[in-house]
Amino acid sequence: MYSIWFIFLTFIAKDCSSQDDEGPYRGKHIGKLNSYHHQVSGDVYAVDDWTLLLVDFNYDGTGDDTFFWAGDSGRPGPLGFIVPDQHGKTNILERYNNEEVRLRLPDGKRVSRLSWFAIYDLASQNAFGDVYVPEEFESPAPRALTPLTQLGTIEVNSGPVRFLDASTVLIPELRFDPGGEDVYWWTGVGPQPSARGVPLPDDLGYLEPLRAHVGEDVMLRLPGGRSAADIDWLALWHRGNGTALATVLVPDSLNVPPAAATLHPFVTQLPRCEQLHRDLQVSWEIFGNQISIQLAGMIGEKEYMAFGISGSTTRSQMLGADVIVSSWDGALQRGLARDYNVSAVAPCVQVLGAWRGVCLDTVLGGTDSAQVLFAERTDGLTVITYRRQLKADDTLDQEWPTDRAVFVVWAVGPLDHLGEPAYHRLRPAIDHQLVLPHDSKSRSQSECQRFSIARPTPSRPWDRAELFDPALRVFAFSVGPAGGERGLAARIPAAPQRALYVNGQLAPDLQLRRGLTYTFRVRGGDEPHSATLYHPLVVTSESHGGLERLGDATQNKVRVLAGARRTRRGRLSPLAAGALCLAERDPTADSRRDASFETFRAFNRSLRWRCGEGRAAELQVTPNSTWPDMVYYHSFTHFDMGGRIFVVDRHRRNIARSPAPPLRVSLSLMLVAPILIALATHMV
Repeated sequence: MYSIWFIFLTFIAKDCSSQDDEGPYRGKHIGKLNSYHHQVSGDVYAVDDWTLLLVDFNYDGTGDDTFFWAGDSGRPGPLGFIVPDQHGKTNILERYNNEEVRLRLPDGKRVSRLSWFAIYDLASQNAFGDVYVPEEFESPAPRALTPLTQLGTIEVNSGPVRFLDASTVLIPELRFDPGGEDVYWWTGVGPQPSARGVPLPDDLGYLEPLRAHVGEDVMLRLPGGRSAADIDWLALWHRGNGTALATVLVPDSLNVPPAAATLHPFVTQLPRCEQLHRDLQVSWEIFGNQISIQLAGMIGEKEYMAFGISGSTTRSQMLGADVIVSSWDGALQRGLARDYNVSAVAPCVQVLGAWRGVCLDTVLGGTDSAQVLFAERTDGLTVITYRRQLKADDTLDQEWPTDRAVFVVWAVGPLDHLGEPAYHRLRPAIDHQLVLPHDSKSRSQSECQRFSIARPTPSRPWDRAELFDPALRVFAFSVGPAGGERGLAARIPAAPQRALYVNGQLAPDLQLRRGLTYTFRVRGGDEPHSATLYHPLVVTSESHGGLERLGDATQNKVRVLAGARRTRRGRLSPLAAGALCLAERDPTADSRRDASFETFRAFNRSLRWRCGEGRAAELQVTPNSTWPDMVYYHSFTHFDMGGRIFVVDRHRRNIARSPAPPLRVSLSLMLVAPILIALATHMV
């Protein structure tokens, strides 16, 4: 795996250049500003047909009534229009000192129709600096190339490949099946695809063999600051036999907008670095019996990076792994690196009196063996450097071998409301090995790429179902996948791996009417020795559930409305644990691609249900006047698996999106009230 990234970083070692100037590609160069007064200088680029970019722009800010000014005929003069500044304002310009300024033209105006652009003073009617737009100027725009051309025996079809900007490539309607072969996206220079090219991360950022595609649109991003000007071709490449399955040629001087993302300045200072994902890298250095490990990732402020030794000596396996979970504490402005043991692929929970799941070593009676050396978070990049021993004294810690390759595991995901790692959103699907001893002939620090600072486009969430039928008295609870970023994670950032399904819907909103009795038929699992598939139902006024994970003091503060009772020892014990009814994905499905389903209905149709022979547990629920207007149903053992219950006096559709009903007074009462008031006054 590391050799792929070594080739890749060797390839990207050249600086990117724009079409008309040295340095990062910024768009099509219009020209340098002609300087007349007030120290105006800089270069002007067209980003697209609506956007100008001023680079190294200077202006002393002393003009009386000065604006960015443009016109579509003649020379700079009063017959023009104001171009709003970088903040979208039309205020008088202030001082600029070697700044990069992005300007959006007013509605209806286009760069290709401009004759000139100026820094213009309306009071004196003088241009302090200007640039003329060449005639027949063509602004950068997305460009369509040819479809992928099939070269091998495997059938490959696509629509015309499009460069949306300098580093973003769209392959529409891709159809091909690699049949489990070692096929990657591949790019390089030269007249045709060759082994001297480099692999590209796939559409999710993983550097893994490609899956089958059946008419899907695939979006790729050239990493490390590369642009269309730096490559000659894009291909589907079979690494096993060193041949291209399909390719498309990229013409020179492709006039496209610059990349929307910018490069982060971070470069690791440790001698060895491995790229785990487009947005995650690990670096390390060995000194004596200690190893310093640095994790750097483009992650959210409330997310973690987990990395450690696999639970298996023959493959990358999370079960049994010894991992360090690193994160950034925004409140205290410090980094954390905590030692965890993975005894079950589930949150840490007590199972028949013993802790099972992803548990802190300190909870299991061990020690926290990681010491934070350095931490920072800038522009979305979290960097944590920690140290631990190669051969630790703690029996819960595994040894980092230096005489052979070692299988490792990693993951990225959100932290829950208690600061504990929740279910990951990034994880590898292939085995990953590291070789720790330093060998300058086989590796160097340049194996890691620069990070891109990009704004991810979130997927549209699936609609949340609402069960509000007044005649509905029975609700069936089961367990299924949480649905990824379009499912439960769209509502709860720290969504778990699985969720509660009610009448076949993913954690829907329920409406219960006060004074009526409802039956909850629960099939969340009745095996208390399971850390992953034991989910008794509980109804509380608290929004997270997972009461089994709480300490005694915290448990005592929770108002339980149904589903649990207190034992003689004061702990809560569940009452509704029925036989398991579980929905699962097809064995060939990749859970990382749940968001590819446009609707929950489509996702639900892909699931396979497996229900045990045992009976469901029945829980009778009767809301009364003491219940709050909103309560929650959840798993007793895991956080955030359920949803909301609206407790009402009468049922209403779309209750979650509508305001509280207004006070209704009958017309007859409105007519009679004045008469009653008058009679009462007369009697007094």
